[in-house]
Amino acid sequence: RFCTWITSTENRLYIGWFGVLMIPTLLTATSVFIIAFVAAPPVDIDGIREPVAGSLLYGNNIISGAIIPSSAAIGIHFYPIWEAASLDEWLYNGGPYELIVLHFLLGVCCYIGREWELSYRLGMRPWISVAFTAPVAAAAAVFLVYPIGQGSFSDGMPLGISGTFNFMLVFQAEHNILMHPFHQLGVAGVFGGSLFSAMHGSLVTSSLIRETTENESANNGYKFGQEEETYNIVAAHGYFGRLIFQYASFNNSRALHFFLGLWPVVGIWFTAMSVSTMAFNLNGFNFNQSVVDSQG
Repeated sequence: RFCTWITSTENRLYIGWFGVLMIPTLLTATSVFIIAFVAAPPVDIDGIREPVAGSLLYGNNIISGAIIPSSAAIGIHFYPIWEAASLDEWLYNGGPYELIVLHFLLGVCCYIGREWELSYRLGMRPWISVAFTAPVAAAAAVFLVYPIGQGSFSDGMPLGISGTFNFMLVFQAEHNILMHPFHQLGVAGVFGGSLFSAMHGSLVTSSLIRETTENESANNGYKFGQEEETYNIVAAHGYFGRLIFQYASFNNSRALHFFLGLWPVVGIWFTAMSVSTMAFNLNGFNFNQSVVDSQG
């Protein structure tokens, strides 16, 4: 009965076997993140006995606050609570960062599996879980692969807003990420995805089949589960094909939506790969050696 309940698609929220691991890991990561963001003492991130405060109770606000990465003195050693001599030592060396990051990454990997599992139970195709591998790969790149390549979790991305910006600026300074072709593909993925999403949404909204009067919302013209098409794809195709040119406009709804999913996912995959290669100092292009000075 327990197995049946775990894998039942009748539950309001699907659990699944991946959920058995996902739920406790993500709850742990979330709980420790909240507690540490509010109350964690300063962390000796650089291993030079200069603790950096990141929590609200130590003078930060929502923008400046962060979970400070583990100490450079720890490196990439596994540093659970029981490896420290005391809880104070564990907090001083930034133990919560490793705890949160490792539980989070395990949890979101299980989330991928849970997406696949639910799709499988419902007889759906598995591409939802494939799409979610993009943000998971990006998170793994900045929280795990980059610290491993650089030799220390202290080089991982801090879990906060200003900390994220600081990470980006330091990353550019050390690796010239903006000149890495894979990062450029990621920019094309994000900006292109936004553009295509806006184009698709506005085209569909502009070619809805009128079912309502002008005195009520056009949204009332759609009933969940209706079999009829809710917009005129021929009209949308005709408009966009004349706005740009004929072959710039999709005439197949399935191919269109596959493209809308594929473009940003592939872009983010490439960005994750860019960070993962720069972790080992295979950096973005620079042309310093190409510049000829006055001495030739």
